[in-house]
Amino acid sequence: ANQRTIIRGDQSEPIISLASIAAKVERDRLMIRLAKKYPLYALEIHKGYGTLGHRKAIRAYGLSKIHRGTFCTRFIS
Repeated sequence: ANQRTIIRGDQSEPIISLASIAAKVERDRLMIRLAKKYPLYALEIHKGYGTLGHRKAIRAYGLSKIHRGTFCTRFIS
């Protein structure tokens, strides 16, 4: 299949921009649903981004089943 990398494609290609927005909206909705299952982490607020509040929650409560342990290792040290 033919493909090419488009650096900053979401700025120049409407379909890439649409896909990026759709993915973010879906992720945010997922985080809101997961926040009900994991209320200690305030996922509905920071949507899983590594904000100070999220890092503090990880340090206080450890990783949940949904956290990527290999990514979060620097937060739990």
